[in-house]
Amino acid sequence: MPGKLKVKIVAGRHLPVMDRASDLTDAFVEVKFGNTTFKTDVYLKSLNPHWNSEWFKFEVDDEDLQDEPLQITVLDHDTYSANDAIGKVYIDIDPLLYSEAATVISGWFPIYDTIHGIRGEINVVVKVDLFNDLNRFRQSSCGVKFFCTTSIPKCYRAVVIHGFVEELVVNEDPEYQWIDRIRTPRASNEARQRLISLMSGELQRKIGLKVLEMRGNAVVGYLQCFDLEGESGLVVRAIGTACTLDKLTNPATFLPACHSPSKEMKEIPFSEDPKPNAHSSGPSTPLRNHTYSFSPSKSYSRQSSSDTDLSLTPKTGMGSAGKEGPFKALLRQQTQSALEQREFPFFTLTAFPPGFLLHVGGVVSARSVKLLDRIHNPDEPETRDAWWAEIRQEIKSHAKALGCHAVVGYSESTSICEEVCILSASGTAAMLNPRFLQDGIVEGCLEQRLGESQPPGCGFCHTPYDEVNTPFPAHLALCCCCRRQKVPDVLLTTIDLPAQATVVGKGCLIQARLCRLKKKAQAETNATAISNLLPFMEYEVHTQLMNKLKLKGMNALFGLRIQITVGENMVMGLASATGVYLAALPMPGGIQIAGKTPSDGSYEQHVSHMQKKINDTIAKNKELYEISPPEVVEEIIGSPIPEPRQRSRLLRSQSESSDEATELDLSHGKKDAFVLEIDDTDAMEDVHSLLTDVPPPAGFYSCNTEIMPGINNWTSEIQMFTSVRVIRLSSLNLTNQVLNKNFNDLCENLLKSLYFKLRSMIPCCLCHVNFTVSLPEDELIQVTVTAVAITFDKNQALQTTNTQAEKSLQRASSDNEELLQFPLELCSDSLPSHSFPTVKAAAVDKASAGGEGAARARAPPPCPGSSAGSSVSVVRMTPLSFIPGARITKYLGIINMFFIRETTSLREEGGVSGFLHAFIAEVFAMVRAHVAALGGNAVVSYIMKQCVFMENPNKNQAQCLINVSGDAVVFVRESDVEAMSAQQPLALYQPLGSGPEVPT
Repeated sequence: MPGKLKVKIVAGRHLPVMDRASDLTDAFVEVKFGNTTFKTDVYLKSLNPHWNSEWFKFEVDDEDLQDEPLQITVLDHDTYSANDAIGKVYIDIDPLLYSEAATVISGWFPIYDTIHGIRGEINVVVKVDLFNDLNRFRQSSCGVKFFCTTSIPKCYRAVVIHGFVEELVVNEDPEYQWIDRIRTPRASNEARQRLISLMSGELQRKIGLKVLEMRGNAVVGYLQCFDLEGESGLVVRAIGTACTLDKLTNPATFLPACHSPSKEMKEIPFSEDPKPNAHSSGPSTPLRNHTYSFSPSKSYSRQSSSDTDLSLTPKTGMGSAGKEGPFKALLRQQTQSALEQREFPFFTLTAFPPGFLLHVGGVVSARSVKLLDRIHNPDEPETRDAWWAEIRQEIKSHAKALGCHAVVGYSESTSICEEVCILSASGTAAMLNPRFLQDGIVEGCLEQRLGESQPPGCGFCHTPYDEVNTPFPAHLALCCCCRRQKVPDVLLTTIDLPAQATVVGKGCLIQARLCRLKKKAQAETNATAISNLLPFMEYEVHTQLMNKLKLKGMNALFGLRIQITVGENMVMGLASATGVYLAALPMPGGIQIAGKTPSDGSYEQHVSHMQKKINDTIAKNKELYEISPPEVVEEIIGSPIPEPRQRSRLLRSQSESSDEATELDLSHGKKDAFVLEIDDTDAMEDVHSLLTDVPPPAGFYSCNTEIMPGINNWTSEIQMFTSVRVIRLSSLNLTNQVLNKNFNDLCENLLKSLYFKLRSMIPCCLCHVNFTVSLPEDELIQVTVTAVAITFDKNQALQTTNTQAEKSLQRASSDNEELLQFPLELCSDSLPSHSFPTVKAAAVDKASAGGEGAARARAPPPCPGSSAGSSVSVVRMTPLSFIPGARITKYLGIINMFFIRETTSLREEGGVSGFLHAFIAEVFAMVRAHVAALGGNAVVSYIMKQCVFMENPNKNQAQCLINVSGDAVVFVRESDVEAMSAQQPLALYQPLGSGPEVPT
């Protein structure tokens, strides 16, 4: 599908002074696409030039349109010397290739320089004219839509969910090429940034080709990552879920009000019309009429030999405990026969339509340590492909052992240090409804088939494996809701909480943090040491999670994300999840301390005091999170909370033999309580750390999922923030205990500072809290957190006054009095340095009417020839897939941007804190500008996937690499929805923030 790209350079403003004699600039612009370059005239002596150039036209193939970014370079003209570079703008053309997306990119773009940051703005207009190309051997995938959101996009319905797509491309890193020794840092950074843009476009095109082979038209849950392998090379990877989506064209079928996002998830995003509208958007495919189908195969050839048996599913749900065995056996037989001709399905989705997810088996994960070798041939990435194929094969075997045939909530990540790379993959083993595994048209409506699924609220909790064939020792009990099927006592998943789940009380963020020292080594010796350390770290991280889950009085974890990060002399683990109390699972027992103890009474008294403190903490947490489950019969109640006096029978003196100590069997079966063994100093440290986790201040809640369980009355006030904190450790007397304490304090202080800043929003909840830990250098720890604060109705919130909450916050952050008053457009803070220096940068996204009005007042008037839409209001940014109090009406394309910032004057720019703060603020500005140029007013599913910071304090140098992504959208207020039925969707709404804010 060849096309014509047209570019017009209109004007510039706020350019830097390049001529010291006149304090002005002689600016001109180079427009480059592929190997073709155009130049504008030189606009003499002005910081606000008006070029108003002619249309520059590029005749290119659509393959180049997908791979190549449009490069706009602003330079200062010099007569007797080389022209000085002011900055560059990279524009992704891919959003213009969708049939339903924007037709023009027009607006003010920040001019970005990798050394000096943003240096003014330039007004550009870009258009694309495509010609039809029916060549079956074409190498482009124009028309395939990409979405970062891990659920079905809000204004679409899924006709078919095809399955997993993955791809990777490799190349040499320009930062480590020989020419880098003679070129300037700016040229090296720009070469790297351009290469990454090219690789990103190529990767997206190849993923799109795989989707077209499946007869799909979209990729949902698209996750792209960069592996900076140093001298070995550069790898860009991507995974996603291929789908066939259909646009909801009737405004009346839009989602309900987002004041209650949990209701929003209950909508059935699967097609309900066996004959979709022929004029609906998206490419027409033969599978358009294959309603209600699910096909995880890579091939689109019809396999009907085993599909006929799927009709044998019983028309009723699980009737009684006596029918449990035959039904499960039949279900497993049907599913296995349906999958004989298909690949094992992986899904990057974390939220699903009702009836799609039958059972959840639990978390499955795999890790592998590899030695990096140099990439000799970029066209043959077989080595890296083979590595990930091994990991996925191991995930499959784990899922099959749990009696499951699919993995949902799947994600992949890497951690690289020198020549060692840790590959990690995790997901949730699940059993999908076999009705969705059929190809072709299914008779009957979707609601009838949903009635055949499990009872609402507890069906997904039922174990997919039999009690006699459990793959590991497990304590199963009857479901507390239906009393028919067996459920585990604890459930761990990587997905969001299903909308139909029955939850008691509210949830909370639960984190496990672990650090372990290791000796510095090289190559294979280093890889072996890390491999030997990984299993023990995994075990300890899960032990911490279980301990904290029991301490909260909860029985399930959702959104579980475990990171293992490797450094030169340490390995760190950070696990984050949202704990909830599921009504279907048995009541969790308490925590019992046991182990060998000295004979003196003081020690036993100390342990007894700790036992009482644990019991009191569990009781307080149940009251705090409103966990008061209904009364159930004794036979399905879990372990009771032990009293301190009961523990004497479990204590053993040092004089007792080891044979007698084995009587305490901790592996399997029903116990009085969850037992913690204290047999060394590390175990005692674990108990202390368990009790030192402070809950959020009154009026605050936090979770790492999109929706906080137990809260549905959201308001439209949201605020996104990104914070980066770096600490440098002292190498003197560094032990595992000291390292763990420093890391734990770092994360706790980071959360405390966020609560302090957000105190004016009480009551509120921190949703989608995403922690990322990295070890960029020796003895340097970096933690990045992105989250969104959402307020909810105070009438139904925890009864507390703002004065009491503020007092508790001030006590928690008594050293933070020098912080800027919140809320602000951007703010930065620093916590006190105790035994180690601490630096921090934070950027807070606040779309307020006052801030926006001030920004408009400072902005110069539109230049001649610019479009009327160039003055765009503040663009909302949120990591959620929805916007409370609003409806998404249009997706404009994916935003996937990579930035590099380097400085040789770190101290002059405010140190690490000022440098990171300014860079994150510039990233926000550039993302907003690109979304506004597409005609959007928000970014949803925003995520900072990478933030790599490197520092050389001796040379006053620092470098930072940031990769962000999200979905550019158009949304309307709920108050404007009534007008949508009478006017065109694009002409009836007023973007949020374009006028005075109306309190809701």
